Amino acid sequence: MKTASTTALWLDELGPIQQRPGLSGNTDTDVAIIGGGYSGLWTAYYLIRADPSLRVTVIERDYCGFGASGRNGGWAEGGLAASAEKYAKWSSMDAAMRLTRAMYDTVDEIGRVTSRENISCGFAKGGWIRVARNGPQERRMREEMAAPNAHGQLLEPDDVAEHMRATDVRVGVYSPDCAAVDPARLVRGLADTVEAAGVKIVEGTAVTRIDESVNGEPNVVVTDRGNVRAEVVVRATEAYTRDLAGERRALLPTYSLMVATEPLSPAILDEIGLTNRPTFSDDRFMVIYGQRTEDGRLAFGGRGVPYLWGSKISPAAETHEGSHALIRQTLIELFPVLRDTEFTHRWGGVLGIPRDWIPGLRFDRATGVGVLGGYVGEGVAAANLAGRTMADLVRNEVTPRTTLPWVGHKSRYWEPEPFRFLGVRSSKRILTAADDREYATDNDANVAVRISKFLKGA
Repeated sequence: MKTASTTALWLDELGPIQQRPGLSGNTDTDVAIIGGGYSGLWTAYYLIRADPSLRVTVIERDYCGFGASGRNGGWAEGGLAASAEKYAKWSSMDAAMRLTRAMYDTVDEIGRVTSRENISCGFAKGGWIRVARNGPQERRMREEMAAPNAHGQLLEPDDVAEHMRATDVRVGVYSPDCAAVDPARLVRGLADTVEAAGVKIVEGTAVTRIDESVNGEPNVVVTDRGNVRAEVVVRATEAYTRDLAGERRALLPTYSLMVATEPLSPAILDEIGLTNRPTFSDDRFMVIYGQRTEDGRLAFGGRGVPYLWGSKISPAAETHEGSHALIRQTLIELFPVLRDTEFTHRWGGVLGIPRDWIPGLRFDRATGVGVLGGYVGEGVAAANLAGRTMADLVRNEVTPRTTLPWVGHKSRYWEPEPFRFLGVRSSKRILTAADDREYATDNDANVAVRISKFLKGA
């Protein structure tokens, strides 16, 4: 068996990436966007389309798509990590449902833009199939789908099999509002598109701090290659926010790891299903996620690498063989036909989690500083809606998007160490134990679930 590549499948298939030139000394711009991932590039895209005269500069430390945007599971999902009920707490259920519907439409918006701009990223709106594989998962799923605002179609096992043929399926839910994409081709294509439209992108340029506007003076973005003066600064740094001065506890960097199979034979694909390329998962607490790629592989991931002390980001955590072995084992348990299949890639990336697990965005007109993100690993589609909304806010446009209840939300900072380390590690252990107990006993892990929700601030 060949050694699996530790480069993300999506980035590996692009071949060598030529980094754009870095900043060459001090400069001025109208809008400085920190971060060349989805959030920053979508913001740039909608700004330059609305006003081609704007001077927009994207500042990226590595290359566009280096972080989670180029390494994720490729789910453009019409949903957010936080529930409508959470957003309704400080708005209303009607407002929260407007946000929910806006996210459904965002999946189609990504499809429209990639088609219009000729961004070839394997966009396939095959929906999302989610299954319950033990009694507690089934009970929770049936209860969820009986709720008034439930979305999707409850499926019995025979109907689930029309979408995918996994083991031990008790019940499933199918939602049409999700598309599979090649995330690296999407982010790199988006970067090329905004650059062609007039946005300046500088790569290999590390931002160290933002000196916010005082007495009407422009903001100053301080980098290792010069300073950028800008009336507006948008921070789109996700997990890497921890590297900005004073922001170490703003978002929690958490790892998610993935594996990919070799291209599968028609016979194996026929046994697995996923013909229309729906994304897929089950209902365990320790999240798993997968898709059938455009070239007939399975790309599959899950959470597992423990949080590192002090919100450290370490490349070594991205290739943790023990965690990758568990992910491969989980995929084979779902689809035993893969037992002798070669896994060609294994990789990881880091995502950002706010203290209350609620994604949001805000823009301070007095200082001209905007912040967006904290998607908890569900940012492929969310970043598009956030970027569109941030462009509206920067241009001082009042639109249906700017009144959505995630606008203006700011999560409190995470606790200092050692409390952050102890709380997050405990949460992971509790979730893992809850899954193990439910699969072993078919009994609900109610106490563990309540403790985990408390640790998450839910």
